[in-house]
Amino acid sequence: MIDLKIDDGVAHVVLNNPAKLNALDEAAIDELDAAYAEAESSGVRALVLRGEGRAFCAGRDISGVDPCDDDVMGYLGGLVSPLLQRMANFPAPTFAAAHGACLGVGLGLLIATDVVYVADTARIGSPFAALGATLDSGGHALFFERLGAHKTLDLIYTGRLMSGTEAVQSGLFSQVFPADEVVAATTAAAERAAQGATGAFRASKDLVRRLRDERLGLWESMDAENAAQAALCDSDDYREGFAAFQEKRPPQFTGR
Repeated sequence: MIDLKIDDGVAHVVLNNPAKLNALDEAAIDELDAAYAEAESSGVRALVLRGEGRAFCAGRDISGVDPCDDDVMGYLGGLVSPLLQRMANFPAPTFAAAHGACLGVGLGLLIATDVVYVADTARIGSPFAALGATLDSGGHALFFERLGAHKTLDLIYTGRLMSGTEAVQSGLFSQVFPADEVVAATTAAAERAAQGATGAFRASKDLVRRLRDERLGLWESMDAENAAQAALCDSDDYREGFAAFQEKRPPQFTGR
């Protein structure tokens, strides 16, 4: 089950199937996609993703899957990949609070989120060696980019899981918190972002995406920054930011 609540411009998306460690079957993937679509259409200015119970998300729910007729491409290519792309393209800052197991598709949900705060007790890695399967949902790209080839393959071959502390120290995610503080810290960050200049955040989000996916060089990146800054000049928030600075008062951004 996927829960969605919208409060003061912040969407709260909750994976709520703790009995299965929030593992996702086809129906849950569809629900999650629909929740992001509803949040986007409502015009929220930030989003928080978290999981109920002992884990963020243990990956795909394979409890009823028969490997002899498993439609892997239908699940991963037809459902998971489009969901992760929708999440990554969400037109406002997104934050995830990760605790417990963050594996497989669960790891993919984090990869598709802008900012990830993890509990020190989170478990992150590739448990697929015991299944005769391979890491999916973008895990290879994340690990290789941040950890290099040797550590990536070490994690895959051994099935060793990193703690949240190790994952942050290795550069996988942003900040680590005690398990009982991570949701509050993530929510507070999202609430602050929701009061910010949404258009400027979107511009930075797109620039970071292009640096990752298009491998822009320094001067190409600078040209893109210049164009983004010029486009923002026409926004209400740009004008408000400059006026607030000149008048020595806090800015009151509206997201426009």
